[in-house]
Amino acid sequence: MNALLQSFAPRDGFAGTLVGRVWRPGTPGGPAVVAFRAEGVFDLARAAPTMAQLIASPDPAALARTQGAFIGELAPILANSFASRPDPARPYLLAPVDLQCIKAAGVTFAASLVERVIEERTKGDPARADAVRRELAERIGIDFGAIKPGSAEADQAKALLQREGLWSQYLEVGIGPDAEVFTKAPPMSAVGTGAAIGIRRDSSWNNPEPEVVLVVDPAGTIRGAALGNDVNLRDFEGRSALLLGKSKDNNASTAIGPFIRLFDSTFTLDDLRRAEVSVTVAGKDNFRLEAVSDLGRISRDVTDLVAQTIGKHHQYPDGFVLFTGTM
Repeated sequence: MNALLQSFAPRDGFAGTLVGRVWRPGTPGGPAVVAFRAEGVFDLARAAPTMAQLIASPDPAALARTQGAFIGELAPILANSFASRPDPARPYLLAPVDLQCIKAAGVTFAASLVERVIEERTKGDPARADAVRRELAERIGIDFGAIKPGSAEADQAKALLQREGLWSQYLEVGIGPDAEVFTKAPPMSAVGTGAAIGIRRDSSWNNPEPEVVLVVDPAGTIRGAALGNDVNLRDFEGRSALLLGKSKDNNASTAIGPFIRLFDSTFTLDDLRRAEVSVTVAGKDNFRLEAVSDLGRISRDVTDLVAQTIGKHHQYPDGFVLFTGTM
């Protein structure tokens, strides 16, 4: 198995139910919902013309096992996807979602909670971040990771922080009863694996945010998960939380892929709860960062985040996907 295939496949190979979307050339060409299998990539368009329809079906994993038309082997499709300019005459990967609304939850880990407070207090100035980080560590002395959001202990922590003049809008959504859930991007705007992401030219402090992305049907049932990059501009959000839209929603600022792994006998909600997302950032100046975001350390269970996204006040006829936050 070549390096691209190794980076694509889960640890158990193609034992699970893996679905996605590829650009299928032709006359006319267009996006196709596909299944990724050991034998190759198969077109599921006759069974499910859109990914939203597949996810909304009574049994998405069963529907994904429909034979489908053979498109080709995975390796050349991956290679074309990672080309600087994919050849439109050959298949390449697209984001695995289409009509679903793209939502995101923020401040869902204790580590990210502290970083949001730092952004707020530095007004988006990265030069002040280390000093503020040390100040907060010395003055707060609270293990936010041990606090259940919305609990009596959270109320006590809030009262203490208010007395110290350290309360923040980020702390409100981090340990308060209501999660931060926002619209990350419009439907059809996500880019897929291999595609370049978008970062505003006027941002100098920004970072990738590797996250588990929940895939939810119109009834609010989690049907599977994908990986995502919730591209963030820290300098914009740090200046004002009201700049969240400008910080989060830009051209190609949402990346999802390479596939959706549907829940089945090989992959369950409990497996998802134990997921770890690793990220490597390498720069031309030999900078290298390797880190892991452990979903097991999330402050709110993923089902709680979904319940706070969909309900009597919010419905999503085509379903939605939900970024779950990062450490």
